Order: sequence, then structure tokens, then C-alpha cells
Amino acid sequence: MFFGELAIRSYLSRPIPTKGRAVVHAYILIQTEVGKAAAVAAEISSIPGVTSSEDVTGPYDVIVRAAADNVDQLGQLVVAKVQNVEGITRTLTCPVVHL
Repeated sequence: MFFGELAIRSYLSRPIPTKGRAVVHAYILIQTEVGKAAAVAAEISSIPGVTSSEDVTGPYDVIVRAAADNVDQLGQLVVAKVQNVEGITRTLTCPVVHL
């Protein structure tokens, strides 16, 4: 399909393989108490399953990228580990989809 000089080749819907298994990825958007973003990002970066953690500006204070073997494990990562970090007031988990 062509739009002017832009060509769209294809979109694939499939899990991302990692060492022979499918992995669920998600972005976790985090709001923190005032002045706590850098400390929260640093602490979260050491949690297993977290692939990146950055303090940012805007409506959210920290954006985390996480990976897990399945959605249940991702939920346990967020609820049991990420949400228990001191200074977090709210999280929003956005699973990555490939349409």
C-alpha cells in the first residue's frame, strides 16, 4: 500500500520470542510523591523483570519497561514489587501489543 512516498509493507501479530519462549512486555507509568521520581526510578531499576526505568516530566514521573513470561507474572511483578516501592502514589500498566 502506498501513500505518496510512504510505503506500508506489513504488520505482524506474534509474540516476541526470547530464548525459545514468548515474553509479555509492558510499560508501567508511575506517579510519585513530589521530589521522589529519581529515587523511585533508581529503586525500581533493580527489580528483576524491569528492563528500564526512567524519571520523566509530564503527567507521569517515572516510566518503566518490564518483561515477564506471562500476564499473570507481569501482574505479580507490578503488584508485589513495583507498587510496594516507597514514594509511588499511582501506577498504570500498559501491555505491549503487536497488531
